[in-house]
Amino acid sequence: MHWVVLVCAGIMECAWTVGMKYSQGFSRLIPSLLTIAAMIASMWLLSVAIKQLPLGTAYAIWTGIGTLGTFIMGIILFHDPVSMARTISALFILAGIVGLKVFGSA
Repeated sequence: MHWVVLVCAGIMECAWTVGMKYSQGFSRLIPSLLTIAAMIASMWLLSVAIKQLPLGTAYAIWTGIGTLGTFIMGIILFHDPVSMARTISALFILAGIVGLKVFGSA
């Protein structure tokens, strides 16, 4: 169950990062409020997950999910550049997340 909570925390991290782009530097009210709500949710879910998961593993996976999700959403929503080097780098992050889960102790 704590792994599911951690994944949800990572998704919320991605949501608030994308939300910051839409808030235009917190100058737009509704996107800013949604971004802040996603930040709070992300932190709260992470705090729940680390009650049972190793701190370093949980934090690395949380940030990795946020990083990969934001990378993908940047490509889809904002037409961020795609290159072989960027894609391979993102796959290394994914490999690290999978490795931490597979070889983690919880």
